[in-house]
Amino acid sequence: MALDHSLIGADGPVHERTWTAKDTMLYALGVGAGTSELEFTTEKEQRVLPTFAVLAAQAPGRRLGDYDPAMLVHAEQGFELHRELPAAGGVRTTSRVTGIYDKGSGALVTSEARAVDLETGELVIASRSSVFIRGEGGFGGDRGPRDTWAPPDRAPDHKVTYSTLPEQALIYRLSGDYNPLHSDPSFAARAGFDRPILHGLCTYGVTGRALLHAVAGSDPGRFKAMSGRFSSPVFPGESLTVSIWVDGADVLFRTAKDDGTVVIDRGRATIT
Repeated sequence: MALDHSLIGADGPVHERTWTAKDTMLYALGVGAGTSELEFTTEKEQRVLPTFAVLAAQAPGRRLGDYDPAMLVHAEQGFELHRELPAAGGVRTTSRVTGIYDKGSGALVTSEARAVDLETGELVIASRSSVFIRGEGGFGGDRGPRDTWAPPDRAPDHKVTYSTLPEQALIYRLSGDYNPLHSDPSFAARAGFDRPILHGLCTYGVTGRALLHAVAGSDPGRFKAMSGRFSSPVFPGESLTVSIWVDGADVLFRTAKDDGTVVIDRGRATIT
């Protein structure tokens, strides 16, 4: 079994994606928005949660090599928004693998994407992500760059707790991520879990809602960027607490479960 290192630096196929107001409302429900956030969950003066940018800029993944897909987990995610997303719209996305790093127990594969407006060609979203594939390390490669992120030596400026539903993953998957790790108990067992886990990007979206409401005054137009590393799985039905430190437009955050387990670490956001 081996990963295809020839993919590094090569652009993938150009991908066009459009979305409707129904899609962006369904996404909001999938990341836990409800009756207190009707501007995102209904069509009346509808606005879009900023983290929908990650889905809008996704392109179909290329086969990275020969490996067991049950060993792949989402490791990191970041995006920059160059303008507020419309309730319905479309983008054209180009993506590329930027690195394959040897982490010993597995391989970290990093990628980036740029999504432009279908009509004007204007850059709308720049995103970057990585996946960790267990069992594919040890090939003698570079371990990759290190992040010096650390929380300030003070209490968080905000702490926001949201509960997830037992069926949260079943709602979120309707936005397009049908990985059976999040719905099929037998597939989850192959990956070492006693039941299906929540999508990392669902946890990411729940965290984005906390940042939006606590720091951006619930205004998506002020939300410019967000990134974080997935550090532990979440099971549907668990509660998530987002600790937030604010220094002007720069925001640091960390998301944890009730038992203190950190599930998104090294979080950064830019909010004007």
